[in-house]
Parts: sequence; C-alpha cells; structure tokens
Amino acid sequence: MAWQRLCGALLLLLGSLSAGAPPARAASCVWAIRGAHNTVYLAGSVHLLPAQDAALPAAFGRSYSDSARLVMELDLAKLDPLAAGSWMLEHGALPAGETLRSVVGEGRYLKVSAAAAGLGLPTEVLDTQEPWVVGIELADLEYVHLGLDSQQGVEEQLVHRAQADSKPTAGLETLDEELAGLAGLPRQDQLRLLDQTLDELKDSPAELEEIVGAWRRGDAVRLAALLSKEFRSFPALYRPLVSERNERWLPKIEALLKGSDNSLVVVGALHLVGEGGLLQLLRKDGFAPTQLD
Repeated sequence: MAWQRLCGALLLLLGSLSAGAPPARAASCVWAIRGAHNTVYLAGSVHLLPAQDAALPAAFGRSYSDSARLVMELDLAKLDPLAAGSWMLEHGALPAGETLRSVVGEGRYLKVSAAAAGLGLPTEVLDTQEPWVVGIELADLEYVHLGLDSQQGVEEQLVHRAQADSKPTAGLETLDEELAGLAGLPRQDQLRLLDQTLDELKDSPAELEEIVGAWRRGDAVRLAALLSKEFRSFPALYRPLVSERNERWLPKIEALLKGSDNSLVVVGALHLVGEGGLLQLLRKDGFAPTQLD
C-alpha cells in the first residue's frame, strides 16, 4: 500500500463527521498564527480526496503562495517508498508461528474474509499481518473503491507544487514516529481498531460525503465534536495517534513562529481541534490562531 494512502485511510477510519448546519460565514480549515516577525499558516488536511472533487479551497493556495516553506507531518518530498515498505514489513508482520486467524479468532476472521472478498482482496494476503495493518488495508481499499485518490490529497497536491516551485519542504516527524503509535498498540486495542473498521466499512459512502463536506466548510465545531465522540471510549488510540504527536509537533511549530519567514504547516484535520488539539495548545501558549475564509 502506498504510504500516502495508508495515512489517508487511517485518518478517515477514525470516524465520520456529521454534516450539521453550515457555519454563519464561509470558512476554511486554514488558520493564521502571527509570530513576532512572521506568520505560520496551520492547515487541516484530508489526506485523500475524490478525484472529481479535488480542488483545494482558496485559502490553501493563498497561504501556500505567502509561505517560504511547506511543512507536513512527514516530508513527502523526501520519503523513500522502499524504506516505508521495509518498515511495514518489519513492524506490521505477525511473529513467526502466528496467523491472523489464530490472533483474531474464528468469528472475526470470517468477517475479515467477507470484507476482503467484497473488495477483491484474497484473505491470504492478510494472513501474516498484524490486526492494525489489516484494518488500515481494508479501509484503504474501500476508499479506493469509492474514488478517493492519494495523488489528489492535500499534501500531494501541495508537495507537487512545491517541487515545481523549488520551495523547501520539511516534516514534523519521522516515518518511525508516524507509525510507532499503531505498531505499539496492545493486541486487544488492535482488535478493537479492526472491529471498528469492519463495522464502519458499510457506512463509508455516507461518511465520505460528510467528511469532505465538513472539511470544505472549515467546520471546526463538528471536528471537535467528532473527536469527543469517537475517542471518549478509546483513549488508548487517541493518545498515540493524536495527542502525543501534537505535543511533539508543538515545539517545532512554535520554533517556526520565532523565525522571519512565513511557513505553511499541513497536518491531518483531526490534529487541529478538540481537547489537546494544536489550536488549543497554541492558545494556551499565548498565540491567537485566526481562521481564514
């Protein structure tokens, strides 16, 4: 699986966004944070977008043009796909002597097999993989079937533009940091993640429409509500995938605010909002993020 698709599948399987009522004014998922001598634009991303609805909101283009560098969760311009694949083989494979069937149990294995067959994937391909990998691969295939395209995701569009413009790029974390939280989940939490994925696959078309709609509206209230709902009963997943990463990223973002050049920082939209979100953390440190229209 391509790394960008893995990231996107992970973001989307974490939960759905209720469409709700539109905000009173047009908004975007881009915030401006003023430093003493510069501006850092903090943008929430949907890592995968439908090919037929991939145009980025105007605020993304304006903040990109006003920035001297592009910063992402991972620096996709420098990511080695072979290294990413090797990492997955090393950390995502079951120990010798274990199979997916023996790890997940017969009932759950039958559900995995049915879901995989419906997506055109032989179950044998999954038999040597950890449950967290299986969940993400099933979600990834479902989103491909729904027309999502990793090459049309927010980061991919921006990194291609940066490469064409010879604009510097950077990452907030390494590949190991990005995926270590998942690989380190206790087996029982991995099974919960797999169960959640299996339950949500049937609802994916409606969720996709809601996700893209809420993101395009810049509806931070609905994003925050999502985090509160989806993670209240699953803190073991929220901590390594969201809050701990936000805490690692915060000093790097604040270091950019001490510079003289503007920067555009793009992270998954779920990292911005809710308890422990980057916007809240920045406000606690005395900054005043302003949402762009």
